[in-house]
Amino acid sequence: MMRLPLFEFRAPRSIAEAVRILDGEGPQAMPLAGGTDLLPNMKRRQQVPKTLMSLNRISELHGTELNDSSSRLGACVTLSEIAADSRFCNGMTALAQAASFVATPQIRNMATLGGNLCLDTRCNYYNQNYEWRKSIGFCLKKDGDTCWVAPGSSKCMAVSSTDTAPALMALGARVRLISRLGEREVPLAELYQNDGIHYIRRQPNELLTEVLLNPLPGWKSAYWKLRRRGSFDFPVLSVAAAARLSANNMVEESRIVVGSVACLPLVAAEASKFLVGRPLNQDSIAAAAMLAARIAKPLDNTDFDMTWRKRVTAEFVTYALRELRGDDMRGERLLLTRHSSGF
Repeated sequence: MMRLPLFEFRAPRSIAEAVRILDGEGPQAMPLAGGTDLLPNMKRRQQVPKTLMSLNRISELHGTELNDSSSRLGACVTLSEIAADSRFCNGMTALAQAASFVATPQIRNMATLGGNLCLDTRCNYYNQNYEWRKSIGFCLKKDGDTCWVAPGSSKCMAVSSTDTAPALMALGARVRLISRLGEREVPLAELYQNDGIHYIRRQPNELLTEVLLNPLPGWKSAYWKLRRRGSFDFPVLSVAAAARLSANNMVEESRIVVGSVACLPLVAAEASKFLVGRPLNQDSIAAAAMLAARIAKPLDNTDFDMTWRKRVTAEFVTYALRELRGDDMRGERLLLTRHSSGF
């Protein structure tokens, strides 16, 4: 049985109190929301904070405001709440889809939006119990000095596995970070960096408090996810696509984001730019899918063969763009869910 290490528990009732704790404790303290990722990591001794700071009593982090001028989602809104909220069945469909595909209903009831955005990177050599990792001399991400995925590399190659980040990046989201020194808004696409250890630009004394979205009139969005089983598993490839379409179905703006193929979600800028001014027809979708697939360079540190994962990236971009076009994709989604274990 894997047990949690000893830790001090704090439960602030306001954001101000929470950031004072983070400022005083430094990197030895970690925020705890749903705990669906952090607590298993602690049991495996991948993360061993001396202080856990629960965010559940901070009412400001649980609110959701969606209106015509702007939208905000508190960091402690659960993924179940997002998936079940009919207000997301518009331009923000990708976010609702991404939230609904995370793990299982029981985990989604606990897991939070902020926790999923800050999700630890994953790797076959890292996401093992302590004794297994000790037997190979640990790895670069935790306690060792070698990245077993790329032994000659000085950088950790652990993979970003957040579902909601690609969706929100495609929607142009920003996040608010607060510390005792003040607060700042950061485009979500700038929150991440290409390093499996230092994968996020949130400082230890900062608290991610909310997600901010501008109005999205005329936008459509979709999220597609590849995993071994039809539920529970982390993504080994994800695609989020969003586009603002004119009355005659011409693309006026677009964003395509590919997830789970690097240490951070990748913005397919060339593919997104290519679609502008074009209709979503078979030729433009095929060309954009090929451009987006070029940026995917998966390594052999998650499930499935990395060459195959690279090859199917274009297919998943195609699925997402066809959904934006208005195609009925229920059959493809059902087939993917039923037969994902056969890939």
